[in-house]
Amino acid sequence: MAHEKILIVEDDEVTSLHLKMALPKLSYEVVSIAHDTFQARNKIKIYEPDLILLDISLEDETDGINLATYIKDKHNIPYIYLTSHSEDEILDEAKITEPYGYIVKPFDPKSLHSTIQMALYKFQEEHKLKENVSDLEAKREHLEKLLYSKKVSDKPLVPFAGEYHLDISTCETFYQNSKIKLTKKENAFIRILVSQLGQVVSFEQAMNYVWEDEGATENSVRTLVWRLRKKLPSDIINNASGMGYYIDAADSAE
Repeated sequence: MAHEKILIVEDDEVTSLHLKMALPKLSYEVVSIAHDTFQARNKIKIYEPDLILLDISLEDETDGINLATYIKDKHNIPYIYLTSHSEDEILDEAKITEPYGYIVKPFDPKSLHSTIQMALYKFQEEHKLKENVSDLEAKREHLEKLLYSKKVSDKPLVPFAGEYHLDISTCETFYQNSKIKLTKKENAFIRILVSQLGQVVSFEQAMNYVWEDEGATENSVRTLVWRLRKKLPSDIINNASGMGYYIDAADSAE
């Protein structure tokens, strides 16, 4: 397994030397040391480190904070502030840059290791979350295209299950041209079912689309379907045992 590459940005030679000696013993690779913001910007581009240890002050009181803002805006790299107790008054300003941790000088090797590990873990989890959000957005875009392809001529209406139709512009459900009073989540569930007429919408798809990140469960979906069946004039929601639900496409216009 490759060791994580770390760039040290520190203008104090004693601290930077101690870090350079300590990090390899903790199985990290020190790719380089930068003593000012100019060096740091160049070395970030050259070495593309996995993590940056950044002195909060450098030559000037706010140089480290300014560099952190640059890293946040231009590079997708986590950074940890190196700070001393005498710098407590500028920590409030530093918090705005959302660092992945703080290491107090002089540092303890065990604390250094745990802080780096937590920072890398947090960064990885954030990356996974961003990927999941991007994937969900792509799926939503695909769903909207499916709905659009099913609409009637130039109207934003999608007929389904005989005498029902969905107004995709307002996400409202109608039966015999009369609006059915449904909640926002109930209409959203109808929307995803109609987008995939004749195909099973899994519990996971329903939870991601209807509840997004609200922590729904399969029971949440079952309860929603139970309530929907009580409100709809006819039972059009079919159960695919253990998999999810679907609306039959047989009586729907193509």
